[in-house]
Amino acid sequence: MNKQELIDAVASATGSSKAIAGESIDAFIGAITEAVVKGETVQLIGFGSFSQGERAARTGRNPATGEEISIAAAKTVKFTAGKGFKDAVNGGAR
Repeated sequence: MNKQELIDAVASATGSSKAIAGESIDAFIGAITEAVVKGETVQLIGFGSFSQGERAARTGRNPATGEEISIAAAKTVKFTAGKGFKDAVNGGAR
């Protein structure tokens, strides 16, 4: 599912226009992005949590030459699925 298909599904489920559904989804994504950039965790009970992680600096290899290269430390985004989401994906079985 891409963003436009998500907008169509939300508009259909809520009975709102596609424009309003699109604005709502954009606001939702923006709010999550802003919170995670600030280092906050966004928890959506039953769905999952978005948070910021860190990847340490490390040494890698250039696959073309085999030369060792230094890979800088970086911030990452983590998503941990919630119990309700995991159960839905696994068909409710556990």
